[in-house]
Amino acid sequence: MSRFHPLTVTEVRKTIRDAVVVTLEPDDPEVFSFTQGQYLTFRRDFDGTELRRNYSICTGIDDGRIQIGIKRVEGGAFSTWANAELKPGDRLEAMPPAGRFFVPIKPEADRHYLGIAGGSGITPVLSILRTVLVREPKSAFTLVYANRAVGTIMFREELEDLKNRYLGRLNVIHILESDSQDIDLFTGRMDAEKCDLLFRHWIKIESVDAAFICGPGPMMNTVTAALNALGLEKDRIKFEIFRSGQPGRLPKAVMAVDTENGSKGCEATVTLDGRTRTFRIPRDGTRLLDAFNDHSMDAPYACRAGVCSTCRAKVLKGEVEMMANHALEDYEVRAGYVLTCQGVPLGDRVVVDYDQ
Repeated sequence: MSRFHPLTVTEVRKTIRDAVVVTLEPDDPEVFSFTQGQYLTFRRDFDGTELRRNYSICTGIDDGRIQIGIKRVEGGAFSTWANAELKPGDRLEAMPPAGRFFVPIKPEADRHYLGIAGGSGITPVLSILRTVLVREPKSAFTLVYANRAVGTIMFREELEDLKNRYLGRLNVIHILESDSQDIDLFTGRMDAEKCDLLFRHWIKIESVDAAFICGPGPMMNTVTAALNALGLEKDRIKFEIFRSGQPGRLPKAVMAVDTENGSKGCEATVTLDGRTRTFRIPRDGTRLLDAFNDHSMDAPYACRAGVCSTCRAKVLKGEVEMMANHALEDYEVRAGYVLTCQGVPLGDRVVVDYDQ
């Protein structure tokens, strides 16, 4: 079963100097039916090396199209290529939509959503915002969007159009690091002091039903701490992290390899796409994902850094330690889910299921 499916680029549009919005038309639209806030994993060969990158869908589920935003990252092969060379008519390959950066839509709900985005972190938040405004007519959305300056605001015109269309339901607050604004609170970095003032005097946190945070790691940590301090429960806060450099839960220390039993290996039983195989893998620190794909399992992955959850699977038997986890919630870990790109087997036998 092929994990990657073709899409045609129908439009490439600059949103700011170093970012483009790419419109995609899938060969099989059903495969790319998405939930607001999800992302696509793309692959492309660069000089004989396959690169996989995640990009969030920025359209709402009722917009009738799939669009992603790609901001150029210094030294980033995929993002640089997309900004400089990608054009209409080009063909891309991507996995079906994935990710759990959302809460289920309830048409009858009367909720207050809070979105906090930094830079290109606006892309999944914009998808959520657009969907909520259409599908939950009683709900309201407050967006806090942090950028360096006016010229770095992705989707600026789209946000203004949405604010005008949904008067009274959408509030957009721009925080600009270097450009001054009429209200001093909206100028500067999203540090702890600014978050405290913003959440105590401008946004009623007690009215927030769900918060979505996506942006640079330090900003996300600062915002989360401020929301927690004001009483917003952890289960009401959703994160989206893609870059391996962004901090999340601290990685555990790597356990010493059991040299006495390591040579015996670990018997691994793996279920993927309805097919189950059993083979032995070394107990020398080899990650489960690498071992599975060494046996031609074609197990899914993207970041290989414990950030995106593309490689998520459930451990049914045995014990697996994750070297890092920036993607799974605590309840998922308690339920037995692991990131196989970070998982190392600790015993003689492990049973893993990707299909649950």
